[in-house]
Amino acid sequence: MEKKSLDFIEFITSRKSTRNFIFEEIKKETLENILECGRWAPSGLNNQPWRVCVAEHPLLKKMLADTTEYGGILESAYYNLVIFLELDKTYNRVKDLQAIGAFMENILLGAHALGLGAVWIGEILNNKEKVNEIFKLSADKYELMGVIALGKIDKQMEAKKEKERTRRFLDDFVEWY
Repeated sequence: MEKKSLDFIEFITSRKSTRNFIFEEIKKETLENILECGRWAPSGLNNQPWRVCVAEHPLLKKMLADTTEYGGILESAYYNLVIFLELDKTYNRVKDLQAIGAFMENILLGAHALGLGAVWIGEILNNKEKVNEIFKLSADKYELMGVIALGKIDKQMEAKKEKERTRRFLDDFVEWY
């Protein structure tokens, strides 16, 4: 295998969820580059059914934080990317949910490529109606899919909390025919 291919595989397998951030500015252009990665995610019929609300203001981040048990993470991240499924753009629920997952993973990989930390918060879905209210988005048109907290990594805190990363072995979930 080519070195470039091996480097790319190493890049993917080295991405991890970051839950500890330092409050340091991230330029809007940097975030736009990360969102550009999401924009190129595959979607059925190229419908691109995503809507992103970027929360940067401390009051807005506090309001979001109050809707989840992981509020401290949301408040400490520089940006919170609140990601919705835009229901007017959907055509097949399963394919649209898969597209949103690809969109969010592309964002996580884009942040990783730029040396930033990010974590996908799904628990906030327990209060999706409140999140819709915060952004004044009708639940008939927008369904919350999750929030990506993004920021500069607090390497000291991450090192303190680091534990061995494990994954299932391929033989546990792959069958060859």
